[in-house]
Amino acid sequence: MTEKTMVSASPLRNKLAGRLTTDDLYELRYLTQGTRSNHLKEELFGLTDDDDERVSTHALWAFTYFDLHNSQWLYAKHNVIIDRVLSTPHPTKRRLLLTLLLRQPFTKEGLRTDFLDFCLAGITSASLPCAVRVLCLKLAYEQCRFYPELLAELRITLDTLSPDTLSPGLASARKQILKKTHVSVRNKI
Repeated sequence: MTEKTMVSASPLRNKLAGRLTTDDLYELRYLTQGTRSNHLKEELFGLTDDDDERVSTHALWAFTYFDLHNSQWLYAKHNVIIDRVLSTPHPTKRRLLLTLLLRQPFTKEGLRTDFLDFCLAGITSASLPCAVRVLCLKLAYEQCRFYPELLAELRITLDTLSPDTLSPGLASARKQILKKTHVSVRNKI
């Protein structure tokens, strides 16, 4: 631990540096709920980029416990979260970041091609954990659904995946998204 970290160690950071239980995560959610606690949300979000992997991972994990109303606070951090997904080599952090993005709305005007390319590549990457691949698949759909040509590209990507070789979770997600792309394409015509 550096001197800077020791001086700036807050009670929130100290809590995140230790072992967390589900009760601890619910307590963090309670402490940071509502608009009067936005400064605590900001501190928690700052800790998602902490040098200590445990602290940053626990901070991200805490955000996954937020209810819908308090999760909306993260909408303003949309592009920051995407940038972190694209740059982190840590699979657990990537999964947590993708989970946070899945709770956010995607708009036609806000399409980021670098993130869409990441998601499309992630779907077919056998080196990624199954949960990350499923999240990439769902997020690719959320971005492609506004554009028939991108939906067609997503369908082609999904068609390259043999259902027989996929994990049950990925096969199920593939099937669900294929149904959605079929309906979306039909509605656009």
